[in-house]
Amino acid sequence: MSKKMKNIPIILMGCGGVGRQLLQHVVHCRPLHNNMGIHLRVVGVCDSKTFLVTPDVLSTEFDDAFLMDICQTKSDRLSLEKHFDSGKCEASPYSEVRRKLNDIAARLGFVLVDCSASSETIEVITQIVNLGGCTVLANKKPLTGSMEEFDQLFLQPRRVRHESTVGAGLPIIASLNRIISSGDEVTRIVGSLSGTLGYVMSEVENGKPFSEVVKAAKDLGYTEPDPRDDLSGMDVARKGLILARLLGQRIDMNNIKIESLYPDKMGPDMMTLEDFLANGLPLLDNDIEERVKKASSDGKVLRYVCILQNSTCIIGIHEVPKDSALGRLKGSDNVVEICSRCYAHPNPLVIQGAGAGNDTTAAGVLADIIDLQDQFPYTNTGN
Repeated sequence: MSKKMKNIPIILMGCGGVGRQLLQHVVHCRPLHNNMGIHLRVVGVCDSKTFLVTPDVLSTEFDDAFLMDICQTKSDRLSLEKHFDSGKCEASPYSEVRRKLNDIAARLGFVLVDCSASSETIEVITQIVNLGGCTVLANKKPLTGSMEEFDQLFLQPRRVRHESTVGAGLPIIASLNRIISSGDEVTRIVGSLSGTLGYVMSEVENGKPFSEVVKAAKDLGYTEPDPRDDLSGMDVARKGLILARLLGQRIDMNNIKIESLYPDKMGPDMMTLEDFLANGLPLLDNDIEERVKKASSDGKVLRYVCILQNSTCIIGIHEVPKDSALGRLKGSDNVVEICSRCYAHPNPLVIQGAGAGNDTTAAGVLADIIDLQDQFPYTNTGN
């Protein structure tokens, strides 16, 4: 007896931590997805040097053992070039990715998944969507370029998913879109959108020096290799810009006020990482300590937040009530408060949970892929 299945072809860009975890999720969820009548067919994978694709994207796919081999290769920090002679794929240099993807899109509808950290993927993503394909993004950069690029990508909104660009697996964008679609006007969004900075701010309120907390966060793996990538606030600003544009604000990054937690003179171009950790960070302790004390005297705590209100987007340290969802935040969780007509102050919609990590981010990407199933037809399978 034949069974109706939706076969969804996938091409993955980016095999870092999130990309590898996604491939593992795809393999491990085979029984679940089979029961749902869905088969995810990985037909291509690329890193920054190499694009691997199945010999015939219409009828073949990478088997699960090969996908696990790819994960191991990238975990060992090797290039996908290693699989040139496997006999299971065709290989092309990264410079050929755009041409190859266009060729495939002319024959096959597929989901292009961007788990890279590249700022150069927007053109190929938009082209694939315009050719009838779909895309799922964990990469924020394609959504935070020019308004023209953003508008072009969202000419086909049903084919674009990007939940994991803001809160890993948290349903922030899905919830916001439902509110907007219902006609419920959003008046304010306040969010702690960095697990790293959420951890730092909740630790300094306990009296620990800012410099020691940042170093501890680095040792725990919460920060980027250079913590200034987190402390600059740029990652939070990109998330804020995505949310602002979803609310209809036609703004660019230069319209956002961003508070960096270190001065320009301590930037990567002015000071080495070693010098910053040993000599720069301790100079920031007194200012943070004074701000913590001032907030505490008013019954408040400090949080590094994104605030969207009155068509503005502000990123930085703010005092929040201790008994609020933001004030109670501990560790590396994210929390977002959305105020609207239906969710008015003092009872906003609160979304909280793990907002970082390869596992949760990849899970959000996988859920987005499954959410695109209505873009793909059923096909009959064998017994």
